Amino acid sequence: MELQKILRSVDHTLLTQNATWAEIKQICDDAMKYGTASVCIPASYVKRAKEYVGDKMAVCTVIGFPNGYATTATKVFETRDAIQNGADEIDMVINIGWVKDGLYDLQLDEIKQIKAACGDRILKVIIETCLLTDEEKIKMCEVVTESGADFIKTSTGFSTAGATFEDVELFAKHIGPKVRIKAAGGIKTLDDAERFLSLGASRLGTSRIIKIIKNEEAHGY
Repeated sequence: MELQKILRSVDHTLLTQNATWAEIKQICDDAMKYGTASVCIPASYVKRAKEYVGDKMAVCTVIGFPNGYATTATKVFETRDAIQNGADEIDMVINIGWVKDGLYDLQLDEIKQIKAACGDRILKVIIETCLLTDEEKIKMCEVVTESGADFIKTSTGFSTAGATFEDVELFAKHIGPKVRIKAAGGIKTLDDAERFLSLGASRLGTSRIIKIIKNEEAHGY
């Protein structure tokens, strides 16, 4: 697989609690240089980052992150605020407790409300696969499909595990034709990235791919 195809799928990500503007600016520079799909950053940096990158790069941010248990009204407000500040894409975390309680109607309604707040911007729904059973994952594939969201996403990267090949394969079998897949969390190598894409993912949430490429360039190979 061509390296540029992998790079075009990457949401170049920095979501650590201690991220500074200098670090956010650096990932914006790297994303523009290497042609990634977006930068995925904390909401507090969206306005400054969008002013910095302009139309050269999509800015993605996270909603209800990382635990997902904020109220729906709070998540909708976060979404509208992020978009007002210039966000091009939204990655929201579901209410995992609702899934465990079987309250799929509530979860569907929440995603629909956030999608409505997004308008024509991309919405990705993080279901935190490491905390769900396969039955719950399949049900969430159905919920995300019905909601009108653009992507189902594996993980926040802040829980007990990240994306797995098995989960991407499961998603691919159970999502509707208009839903795409984002694998995120723990993608450490170019081989991993290529395999996730070959299994059906079209976005990769990772901070490591650009670091790998920069290290190879620094060492002359």
